[in-house]
Amino acid sequence: QVQVKESGGGLVQAGGSLNLSCVSFGSLSSINAMIWHRQAPGKQREFVAALSTHGETNYVASVKGRFTIARDNAKNTALLQMNSLKPEDTGVYYCQAIYSNGQTYWGQGTQVTVSS
Repeated sequence: QVQVKESGGGLVQAGGSLNLSCVSFGSLSSINAMIWHRQAPGKQREFVAALSTHGETNYVASVKGRFTIARDNAKNTALLQMNSLKPEDTGVYYCQAIYSNGQTYWGQGTQVTVSS
């Protein structure tokens, strides 16, 4: 059974930093991309950052210059380094793993709360 697990969320003051981690395991296929999304209270889930196996990155405009996504391909792990956090970054952060066989899996999410 393929699993995706996030960790690293928590409570931080505005201007602070958090590092999120996502690991996916249980598949014989390789991972094509790992993507972070977030969902703020009362809002729809939104894309945050993505990183392909080839190193291509993509960020939502609101986090460019503050967030950095990185991968450890050997460990099927994706990291999201979040700096200069703002209250509007508050939400549940979800990791999505897209495998080479076309299957996609989601984690349960990790809560990030930024206080003003």
